[in-house]
Amino acid sequence: MWPLILVFTYCLLVALASLFGGTLPSRMRLTHTEMQTIMSFVGGLVLGVGLLHMIPHSVVGTRSIDMTVGATLLGLLTMFVLIRIFQVHQHAPVDRSTAKSIVSQSLGSGHVDPANHPADHHRHADQHSHDHSHVSCTHTPEYPVDGQLCDTHRHAYSWIGLGAGLALHTIIDGMALAASVVAASQNEGSDWQLLGVGTFLAVLLHKPLDAMSITSVMVAGGWSSRAQTLVNLLFASMCLLGAAAFFYGLRQFGEQQDLVVGVALGFAAGVFLCISLADILPEIQFHTHDRIKLTSALLLGVLLAYLITFLEPGCQHDLIIQPASASVDQQ
Repeated sequence: MWPLILVFTYCLLVALASLFGGTLPSRMRLTHTEMQTIMSFVGGLVLGVGLLHMIPHSVVGTRSIDMTVGATLLGLLTMFVLIRIFQVHQHAPVDRSTAKSIVSQSLGSGHVDPANHPADHHRHADQHSHDHSHVSCTHTPEYPVDGQLCDTHRHAYSWIGLGAGLALHTIIDGMALAASVVAASQNEGSDWQLLGVGTFLAVLLHKPLDAMSITSVMVAGGWSSRAQTLVNLLFASMCLLGAAAFFYGLRQFGEQQDLVVGVALGFAAGVFLCISLADILPEIQFHTHDRIKLTSALLLGVLLAYLITFLEPGCQHDLIIQPASASVDQQ
């Protein structure tokens, strides 16, 4: 009963964090460095949780390194394809007042008048050109307009593909969260303890960035605050949906539940590795400024993931594997 209560509480907190993140584009404007620092820290935490928490728990559940590695590879490839198809994680807050005029102009003429928007033509020293949709998209020290006019921001319905991809991503996160709690609950003395707290923190800190991505593109597309709120609410519920789907599916496997949990954790580890290594961290590597600050934030995220391992109740990550000779002697 405690794992169910804990997962529900985790999902509720994740939903609240997601709702908060979705309101950021209309509430505040993060500087370029602030956004990159947050992404560095979250990327390090996600990376650490995948390697230090999920994979060891997966090996314990599957009792097979090969099966865990296979599940991890499948999760990594699945998330990579998801990123490529849906162009997820456009992390850039948008200013509401200027976004609408810029988008309407870009839709009508296919370009933006530099005289009206000089900010787009005075980039900071380390200007770079990269994005997830093979179209030039550069960053500025601040995000005063619409995420630098990526193609995803030039169409009123661009948020649909982004939202669909991030919704699937969040459903997987919900499954990973439930699997982590179930795996930790199998240890003795785990009642009333914070099970799966590493996975929870990784999802909790990452989800506001995802919600902000969706509402930022909606702002740039000229959608109303009511529409943004509705979409944000639907997106926030995806984590709970994923957790519920995992618990329902787990009941169908009977005695094979440990194996299923192990495979699910391996798959989730692959997803987390892909998120950090193929999506978040590559955004940061293009920046020559603030290298020490961004690297320190990354290392702090990994350190937090490591420290969380000491909070796990009686968790044994190491399998005791007997040498082949010992097995023969016992027979």
